[in-house]
Amino acid sequence: MSFHIENRKVQQTGGSSFIISLPKEWINEHSIKKGDSLSILSQPDGRLMITPYKSTQEYVKEKIINVDKDTTPDYLFRLLVGVYIMGYSSIIVQTTRDRFERSTGEVIESFVKITIGTEIIEETTNKKIIKDLLNPKEMPFDKAIKQMYIKANDMHEDAVRALESADKNLAQKVIDRDDDLDRLNWLVERQSHIVLRDVILCQKMNITLEDASNFQHISKSLERIGDHAVKIAQNVLKLDYEKIDKTLFESIMEASKISLELLNISLDAWLQKDIKLANENIESIKKLTVACEKITFISENVGKNAVEIGYIIESIRRTGEYS
Repeated sequence: MSFHIENRKVQQTGGSSFIISLPKEWINEHSIKKGDSLSILSQPDGRLMITPYKSTQEYVKEKIINVDKDTTPDYLFRLLVGVYIMGYSSIIVQTTRDRFERSTGEVIESFVKITIGTEIIEETTNKKIIKDLLNPKEMPFDKAIKQMYIKANDMHEDAVRALESADKNLAQKVIDRDDDLDRLNWLVERQSHIVLRDVILCQKMNITLEDASNFQHISKSLERIGDHAVKIAQNVLKLDYEKIDKTLFESIMEASKISLELLNISLDAWLQKDIKLANENIESIKKLTVACEKITFISENVGKNAVEIGYIIESIRRTGEYS
């Protein structure tokens, strides 16, 4: 159906009823018949939305992915994640061959394991049906965002603790936990796409479309903070600890402390809807910048570890900026 604005006159019937005709093209597209019921929702800005769906459950989006010999495992995984984020409630992966390649089955299992709410509900040798079983109202945006704040904070703390204690096992654990933030970020992006097309659900979740967009932006920033915790941990694995002095470590710890303060204050500002606190937090980035520049000056004499230390400082700075 083409998207264009039509002007239709309001008519009055009886003493108090007003009616307006609906576009025939839209009626035919949704197979609406005489006597059918439509849902009408009043929007905060004065608009009325008319929908043939009474609930989200009636609006099922299905996506079919045909796997051929040119579909690599990485490409298939990206396809699945993209379809998931776009809000499809049913994903059918199939092949014209007698059976899937083993790698295809492994990718699908990995996808289901890492995404929230997905399950394989039916499968044969050449077809798998993945269903989204999560009711969006069971995982509201603010709950997911709060979890992301906690996980991003913990990952950064552990990455810096691994640096301080030369604990490379802890550094590896930080890297392994990156999937936890990714899956929550994908969920927030998915929920955003779902509510953007479903105003009924938007109202049931007591959020606006602007809220959904803002949650998506916050989620992406937190996911990137997690990425920088991973980068710190990756560089910890490369360090030669015999070449690093205590003064340098103390300077890095101080910068990290400032960075995490920015993250935690941003959470408080968001929860309290405190614009002044948010502005103070933005201004505080100057303190972090000075601390990082000081470390950069010190790190000029660390020799072999200069590159790794430089990357760690940069990730600490970027964490504060995203906060």
